[in-house]
Amino acid sequence: MALIAELEPLIPALRRYASAMLRDRHLADDLVQDCLERAIAQWASRRQKENTRQWVFAIAHNLIVNRLRQQSRRGEHVDIADVAESALMVPASQEHRVQVGELMVALDALPPDQRSVVLLVSVEDLSYAEAARALDIPIGTVMSRLARGRERLQRALDGEATAMTGTASTAGTTSTAGAGSHLRRMK
Repeated sequence: MALIAELEPLIPALRRYASAMLRDRHLADDLVQDCLERAIAQWASRRQKENTRQWVFAIAHNLIVNRLRQQSRRGEHVDIADVAESALMVPASQEHRVQVGELMVALDALPPDQRSVVLLVSVEDLSYAEAARALDIPIGTVMSRLARGRERLQRALDGEATAMTGTASTAGTTSTAGAGSHLRRMK
């Protein structure tokens, strides 16, 4: 336990040094913790005659220099909890709102089996296999429902009213134009 006996008395001095250098008590505490972790991890590799105080302060100093360099490159750190929500939001454009509304109407008009596959694969980013396991259906069924669902959505977004009232769709006749380009992502 020589390690603890030598490191523990240094903690107040390390905190003072780090606080003075960083001008932030919380960052300083984090840095001292990082410093102590490194000192403990490298304890066996330090030279026996090396002054422990000097060695630990060298670790702390290097960590502070790295932290200050990071701050200068990244800019001021602001905790996300301290930022006003309105500063993080970008209002959607009018056109985007209309497209989203049309997409939601077309999505609601899909049969539930196709809608669930489209949502799991295209929105939730599940693979075909993951969606098949989630829905307890074969992967081929996922692929066919997804193809039919995408096709129906594409036709609905292109303005074809019949797409939403028909029974079975015809696979393989996907339109490539229109507002449904965000549904083209393939897995």
